Amino acid sequence: MDHSLQPKASLAARLGRGTVLTGGNFVVGQALRFGSNLILARLLFPDAFGLMALVTMILFGLTMLSDAGIQQSIMQHRRGDDPGFLNTAFTLNAARGVVLWLLSAALAWPAAAFYDAPELLAVLPICGVTLLFNGLTPSRIFASERHIRLGRIMAIQLSSQFAGIVLMIALAWATGSYWALVWGVVFTGAVKLALEWLWFPGRMDRLHWERAAARDLWRFGGWIMLSSSFGFLLAQGDRAILGYFFSLEQLGLYNIAWFLAAVPVLLASALNEKMLIPAYRETFESQDTRAPQRLRRIRYGVSATVLGLLAAMALLGPWLIGFLYDDRYLQSGPMMVLIACALMLPAISETYGPAALAKGNARPFFRVTALRAIVQSCLFLAGFLLWGLPGALGGQALAALLVYPAIARLARDSGVWDKRHDALFFAIAALLITTALALHGHTIRPLLLLS
Repeated sequence: MDHSLQPKASLAARLGRGTVLTGGNFVVGQALRFGSNLILARLLFPDAFGLMALVTMILFGLTMLSDAGIQQSIMQHRRGDDPGFLNTAFTLNAARGVVLWLLSAALAWPAAAFYDAPELLAVLPICGVTLLFNGLTPSRIFASERHIRLGRIMAIQLSSQFAGIVLMIALAWATGSYWALVWGVVFTGAVKLALEWLWFPGRMDRLHWERAAARDLWRFGGWIMLSSSFGFLLAQGDRAILGYFFSLEQLGLYNIAWFLAAVPVLLASALNEKMLIPAYRETFESQDTRAPQRLRRIRYGVSATVLGLLAAMALLGPWLIGFLYDDRYLQSGPMMVLIACALMLPAISETYGPAALAKGNARPFFRVTALRAIVQSCLFLAGFLLWGLPGALGGQALAALLVYPAIARLARDSGVWDKRHDALFFAIAALLITTALALHGHTIRPLLLLS
């Protein structure tokens, strides 16, 4: 066992430091993405961003549809620091990476035909190499996350991101082609993997198979895999649907709007992934009566921050787009208003899922995720067919209300449901949505014709 990874500070201290690191990493990372996006938007055309939105959606789909929960298993399992368990996890993850890379190449032709985007024939297999890189992530990265020790992990992420951005901008300036984005993505993944292996301390992985460890990984990971399959619909279903109906240019405009509007939700997701699963696990195991109250304060803080930022995106969206981008991207402004409004309601209950996973309740977590994905995707598609993009995003918001009782039951069974929290923030969200739609209704109405 690698004792360097054992927690030495209290949970409260590690939560505080981890929150600062995760938040700081997110802010700096988004600032880099935003700055590069502004530069690239002037060097490239919207269809380049639409093409990469399709590539990202497909690769993300492959990742989610095959997610065996390796990271979550290490973070919550009692043997999460044991070399035999970690080596088996690494072996499974590496094999998965190879398979996913081959699948990305096999899907290139069908995807190009379905979305009428012949560029995918060459782009998808090349970008698919990043799936192989992800499969080779050292298990000591996940073991460090288990104990909320995130400093060097964040440094690696930011360093690789910066290197990829520099290459993207240089190639975009030299060629004006979408290939700048393609090679930038691949280079980012390669640099990240190299730094993880060469710069991150701890035990080195080796190929190893332990039957007991594999059984535990599959038992927990099987439900995570099913959950992640539907999680793909939750996270990327909008682009999967819109990619069929929209041109690459329209999809690129939507992706620009989503990139800006979804920043608060991505921040919450980063905190959930890095912080809340290990925090819930240690709280459930702790005898400290103050620990649940600390987590309750964290949930309030996350919800208030996310809704506040989403409100800013909804209220200022058209102005921000007009100020930051040229006239080719103006339609992203009202799209940004709708996306931010649609994300408010589901964001309120996002902190409940990590509690179920921390308790090992992967099966009920899967059931709720599946229900959310099916309802949201059906209402998104139905809304689009009836009223265009405003109808689609309105359907997404309605889905959050319809599935809330199932989420509340999952939270109650995990011992973390807070009805006062939810009632308060649902009321605030309703007020913010009404205000944003009333303010920008005249810019949103033309989107009814966008299909």
